[in-house]
Amino acid sequence: FIDSEPYSWNMSPAALGEALAEAAARGKLPKAVVIVNIFGQSADMDPLLELCNKYHVPVIEDAAESLGATYKGKPSGTMGKYGIFSFNGNKIITTAGGGMLVSNDIDGLAKARFWATQARDQARYYQHSELGFNYRLSNILAAIGRGQLKVLDERINARRAIFARYAAGFSDLPFITMMPEASFGRATRWLTVLTIDPDAAGVTAEQILEELQAENIEARPVWKPMHLQPLFTKSLYYPHAATSCSDYLFANGICLPSGSNMTEQDVDRVIEVVRHSVGY
Repeated sequence: FIDSEPYSWNMSPAALGEALAEAAARGKLPKAVVIVNIFGQSADMDPLLELCNKYHVPVIEDAAESLGATYKGKPSGTMGKYGIFSFNGNKIITTAGGGMLVSNDIDGLAKARFWATQARDQARYYQHSELGFNYRLSNILAAIGRGQLKVLDERINARRAIFARYAAGFSDLPFITMMPEASFGRATRWLTVLTIDPDAAGVTAEQILEELQAENIEARPVWKPMHLQPLFTKSLYYPHAATSCSDYLFANGICLPSGSNMTEQDVDRVIEVVRHSVGY
């Protein structure tokens, strides 16, 4: 697993370079590199793609959280061999579940569609020469998704406005740092995320989450890094620097309510509770 870097919170090119060099030396390069774009922001794709091309490793771009984000003017999710999007119920637009696979590999897409629709052979009866799956999105849910695509820009603008209001509400608190927006692209601000310096604030992220919960406000920690998951404790991990960036984000990060329909009053209430929890 590859660490994040601090300017976009996405995959670290430095850590990936180290991992691929070691894998090449062992003669065991990965079958693919999955670049995950978290919280509505693209990873720094150019150096990551350059490294993967150097070692002839294909890239799968996981844009589940970054639909509508851009990287140097290019849509997030369109720069790897394959791109993956999610339409889960918590995403910026939704079909209540499911997602989308995109690629310029026409043959690969045809194979994926074949597997996703039960891998049925072309016959008058049900016949299967390969193991298939039932990953089809229903016509009704697909229609909902097509309708929601029309309001994607509106949703992005709403999320960015919510983020900006939070940022203004915490601007005088030096121990709170909002998730940065990297200079190479435009984030959707799918979720408003911040980190807190517990030593300077006198409280931890967990304590703030507990106070928000006491006020019936749903907030969450940031994603737990894969190398910290019990399933993967024996897996290799390559940090960005001497101190792991993703470990720090997990220990000190908070995801605040960010729904597109939040009112200014809703956001202000969350700000008030967070400020109260740190004594302001």
